[in-house]
Amino acid sequence: MIKQLYLICFLLVSTIATSQVIGKVTDTEGVPLPFVNVYIENSYIGTTTNDDGNYKLDTDGYQDDNLDKATVVFQFLGFKTLKKELLLDKKTTILNIILEPETFSLDQVVISSGENPADRIVRMAIENRKKNSEKLTAYTADFYSRGLWKMKDVPEKIMGQEVGDMDGALDSTRTGIVYLSETISKIAYQKPNDFFERVVASKVSGNDNGFSFNSARDANFSFYENTIDINAALVSPIANNGFSYYTYKLEGVFYENGQLINRIKVTPKRPNDRIFSGLIYIVEDSWQLYGVDLTTNGTAIQVPFVEKLVFKQNFSFDDTEDFWVKRSQTIDFSFGFLGFNGDGRFTAVYSNYDFKPVFDEKTFSNEILFFEPEANKKDTLFWTGIRPVPLTDEEITDYIRRDSIQTLRQSKTYLDSIDQKSNKFSLLDPIMGYAYTNSYEKWRLSYKGVFQKINFNTLQGWNVSSGLSFNKWYDENRTKALFVNLDANYGFEDDKLRFSGSISKRFNRLKRNTISVSAGKKVQQFNTSEPISPLINTLSSLFFERNFLKAYDLTYARVNYSQELFNGLSLWAGVGYEERQPLFNQSDQVTIRNKGVSYTSNNPLAPDDFENAAIDSHTIWKSSLVFAIRFGQKYMTYPDGKFNISSGNYPAINLFHTKGFAASNSAYNFDQLHLRVFQSINLKTKGRLNYNLKTGTFINGDDISFADYQHFNGNQTRVGTTFNYTNVFNLLPYYALSTNGSYVEGHLEHDFKGFLLGKVPLINKLNYNLVAGAHFLSTENNKPYTEVSIGMDNLGFGKFRFLRLDYVHSFFDGNDKGAFIFGLKFLNIIE
Repeated sequence: MIKQLYLICFLLVSTIATSQVIGKVTDTEGVPLPFVNVYIENSYIGTTTNDDGNYKLDTDGYQDDNLDKATVVFQFLGFKTLKKELLLDKKTTILNIILEPETFSLDQVVISSGENPADRIVRMAIENRKKNSEKLTAYTADFYSRGLWKMKDVPEKIMGQEVGDMDGALDSTRTGIVYLSETISKIAYQKPNDFFERVVASKVSGNDNGFSFNSARDANFSFYENTIDINAALVSPIANNGFSYYTYKLEGVFYENGQLINRIKVTPKRPNDRIFSGLIYIVEDSWQLYGVDLTTNGTAIQVPFVEKLVFKQNFSFDDTEDFWVKRSQTIDFSFGFLGFNGDGRFTAVYSNYDFKPVFDEKTFSNEILFFEPEANKKDTLFWTGIRPVPLTDEEITDYIRRDSIQTLRQSKTYLDSIDQKSNKFSLLDPIMGYAYTNSYEKWRLSYKGVFQKINFNTLQGWNVSSGLSFNKWYDENRTKALFVNLDANYGFEDDKLRFSGSISKRFNRLKRNTISVSAGKKVQQFNTSEPISPLINTLSSLFFERNFLKAYDLTYARVNYSQELFNGLSLWAGVGYEERQPLFNQSDQVTIRNKGVSYTSNNPLAPDDFENAAIDSHTIWKSSLVFAIRFGQKYMTYPDGKFNISSGNYPAINLFHTKGFAASNSAYNFDQLHLRVFQSINLKTKGRLNYNLKTGTFINGDDISFADYQHFNGNQTRVGTTFNYTNVFNLLPYYALSTNGSYVEGHLEHDFKGFLLGKVPLINKLNYNLVAGAHFLSTENNKPYTEVSIGMDNLGFGKFRFLRLDYVHSFFDGNDKGAFIFGLKFLNIIE
């Protein structure tokens, strides 16, 4: 019934308008051809066919001396381009097309003795690559994008957890479209890097408040660039160093508009490099791209669950600009992980180009994307009239089904029924955790299970933590939200129950105004960054008799406020009261005795002193002020929020001021200034360089409490748990160089992302990454401490790549030592 409604809408729009051409494109055997370029010759009025081969071409905007005539072009890689002349009579014209396979010939290719003809063509394309990439200095265009994700045979449970029907997306066979969206936008570009996109319309199947995330910026892949960034930097077949990565074969030539097109097969020299394989089409003499049909995979981009990525781009010739302009692009993908398997496609269509735009000083800024206020409120009639690529039967069915049940799924009766199922209590919930949700009233109450919160330390013995959290949101997109947490921790040896809690309110996502109040009592590591996790400390204590965790008893109350002052500058401010009490070892329990090793005291300054603490009992007030500066920060503006995009082009800067005042011992009052500069630099095929620099000093800090010292993230466990090591010294004892004076800290790490190991025979099949690092620390009245490291990342098997292994060597005060660090990155996810 509703399918008929879509048809009526389509016919109604067709009647109201407009001159248009509709039809179906197939091959000679009647097989529909998807994503054929369909456009009016010598214009940028165009569209593409959909998966079913259907198209709709609106011709109202076409103007020519012969207003009643137009030549419609049908162009598709691998098939002969076909042109049809039509009368434009303000009616709907039905035009079905059959395309014949292109005939590729080598008869006209002149081959010099010993020369691979493909090498000559590619060499000329590389020589002219930069010139061709810079031909279009500015333009505006209309952009249309459609995103589609499909899942198949989805398991009902993953690791014991119910998967559900994915918000109505899955049918009885556990298969269906889980994401379908469309975007209509206006884009503007100016050389070298100015870009702006205004989203006119956005539609997400089954969610009339949703916004599609398929934007023109994310679809902007140019093979004229040396590399294409898709998590990793993949080498373009016409990159300057393309011959180091590919071999080329000329499969044939054909003519279009009197220009010779070379069809070249691209084959990687090493299958596990950051590369593509497939076909590129290069125009003779201009050495421009006519089209690409290239494939890569999860190994190349280092996203193991991705199985395949297929890029197809089609270009048409512009006589005025003397350039082949991109008309359309499709990206097909498939994936699989933990029983979740599926595929999808992102389609992009460019039309109505203007290569002589007039821009003013307000056209471009750090805002790169803007959603018009009612962009996601367009009705079916609007979409039927403006959508350049017709929906397939499958997509129509999905829109109809999910839009029709959306109202039902938002009703109190339905939401209560879903909540009733998910809120069902099980016997394991007291251990694993439990959540009660009232979706209609928009709140959730969660109980934190104790299973992952049972730990051991020598200060409390065995201890267990649990808690409650309450989350309330006020709109579908959760722009305003309230968070309440209450945590409890009980230590069996010290027989103390400690409570802590917080209340936080986020007012919006434009400025991210957030205020929070927290208070309670807890065991606090001297280094508030907590460099040793409770789990790692439990294992190191019980099985290696090394109790690295050092802490004190903290009673506190704090108020914090944060917001973005303006783009690129954010503020965090807080003030709080602290009461600190020393702690002493309460347990000497060990599972496996370590010969020659015994537990140390809780005094980091004197590990063998079990009588005296590192701090005395005292109180202090502390205030903190942090400014975060992000130069050149780009951002996207949605009706309900602002989303910042980090940039590796500039370093990020954090400025800190911490003040201790009104302490019970006036000698503990102090001021601390701290500066952090960090950056992640994409070096394309050579990998990624990360650095993290810190420096600071204390004012009136000579006699402050050890709890307020500047502590550095050491590591004595030989286990790494972070994704990179730019904030840790892997061989530095945790508190060996803590200081109340001036300090300089630096970390540098380069992940080669296969740049070196990818070229080593046999090793390159493992897809490991070489990682090198250097670390430096200088503190007042101490000699410098340094570390250098070399290791391999992306270790693991198949799609599970969460391991890393490094050899680290340290140098300090005339001594040096080395050790292997085993990286367990999955612990960072678990904890």
